[in-house]
Amino acid sequence: MQITLPSRAEIHAAYLQGEEAVVALFGTLGQQVEALAVVLSQQGEAIQELQGRLSKDSRTSSTPPSSDGYKKAQRKPRTESLRPRGEKPNGGQPGHEGHRLEFSEHPDHSETHEVATCPHCQLSLRAVAVVGCEERQVFDIPAIRIEVTAHRAEIKVCPRCGQESKGRFPAEVTQATQYGRGVKTWASYLTHQHFIPLERTAQIFEDLLDHRISEATVLKAGQALDREIAPSIEAVKAQLKSSEVMHLDESGLRVVGKLHWLHVASTDRLTHYEVQGKRGQEGMEAIGLLPDFQGRAVHDHWKPYFHYDCAHALCNAHHLRELRYLEKQYQQPWAASMAKLLCDMKKAVDETKAVADHLPASQVEAFEQAYDHLLAEGFAAHPEPPPSPAGAPKKRGPPKRPPPLNMLIRLRDFKAQVLAFMVDFRVPFDNNQAERDIRMVKVQQKVSGCFRTLEGAQRFGRIRGYISTARKNAKNVFEALQDALDGTPFIPSSEAP
Repeated sequence: MQITLPSRAEIHAAYLQGEEAVVALFGTLGQQVEALAVVLSQQGEAIQELQGRLSKDSRTSSTPPSSDGYKKAQRKPRTESLRPRGEKPNGGQPGHEGHRLEFSEHPDHSETHEVATCPHCQLSLRAVAVVGCEERQVFDIPAIRIEVTAHRAEIKVCPRCGQESKGRFPAEVTQATQYGRGVKTWASYLTHQHFIPLERTAQIFEDLLDHRISEATVLKAGQALDREIAPSIEAVKAQLKSSEVMHLDESGLRVVGKLHWLHVASTDRLTHYEVQGKRGQEGMEAIGLLPDFQGRAVHDHWKPYFHYDCAHALCNAHHLRELRYLEKQYQQPWAASMAKLLCDMKKAVDETKAVADHLPASQVEAFEQAYDHLLAEGFAAHPEPPPSPAGAPKKRGPPKRPPPLNMLIRLRDFKAQVLAFMVDFRVPFDNNQAERDIRMVKVQQKVSGCFRTLEGAQRFGRIRGYISTARKNAKNVFEALQDALDGTPFIPSSEAP
């Protein structure tokens, strides 16, 4: 918008016409200035919003480091810890026990190196008694090869009735030639625990075992494992439904070239993954955990979670990153103070857990008063916009608010969920459990790009959930896979240790 300035002739004409003409001329000019100020204010807000979007990265939001881009990665570290400097120095911490390769009391092999002659006078020492021995041990991996076991079923003809009879093969031996449990376990372990693609898994077999298997064999091993772990998956889902606290998160996953969603529900002992075409309530209903859950769900404020009647707790790691963003991008002093207050609450909870199961009521009240005071300070700087005047055209959706005001409203309206960790020590400060659980499955996408079929993606999620649950319960992953292929999958105890 441009301001149309009056010419000298127009100004002189107004002067000759008298005071009223001059006032009218400057009134028109003032209206143009006011309209221009409104336009510039709107443009300024739009520019600030765009600058805010550009300044968001993995340090100030929930975006992954991979989205920071090459220039940001060159300009500054890809990630930045929220822990203050000097709180935990580098290197081994006090009380940490070192580790080294210890002597084995029962070595598999031993070699004796005799002393034939004296190195000083060259006298033969073969007949001299041994007075001592110095031992050194070498830990190594023997050569591994595929073993072939020939099962031969005898055939005999009965001398009485003349009928032919044949011995029975073991139940697991069903084909003329087939791979055994060990090959299937190796294939599943490499592809699902270490995210090695099918072709490279076949190459590893050839390099290490001198026997190349087909990619179809690797796929069939995963399918067989998926069938056998079904009882474990159902047991994990049942235990998650009855847990006191359950962590929830979701992340995009490429399946057949389209965006799908990987949902995770977990505790410190259990993990369950589901791949669904929908992210919101429709996908959650298909999973079938939240409709029956009566405990407390910890998540990152994704709105569909609030459709369920269970108690909720919000991830404060997300809040700390967003508060840092508001402090740096919008120069909000209250945001820095709120971040410090949340960290002080966490420190108080961590120190109290060692001696009690709750904070003193006076300390809780003091923290809540400080929390409310900071919210009031923030709202004083960013009051909520007035309602639209009567008769004004209605716009779809909630009124647009700046990011600082959105954050203030969330912290105010969901205060109980933000501070749940302070009043209930079973609730963690953040949702890092679910984020750690979902991170490893995302590695698979980085390695292979996407899943070729939805069935394959869902099968991968179930097997990864089984592996994660086994690890959380201190079960050796390779043994857990082996047991499953034997028909006895690992099922976690329903009683917490």
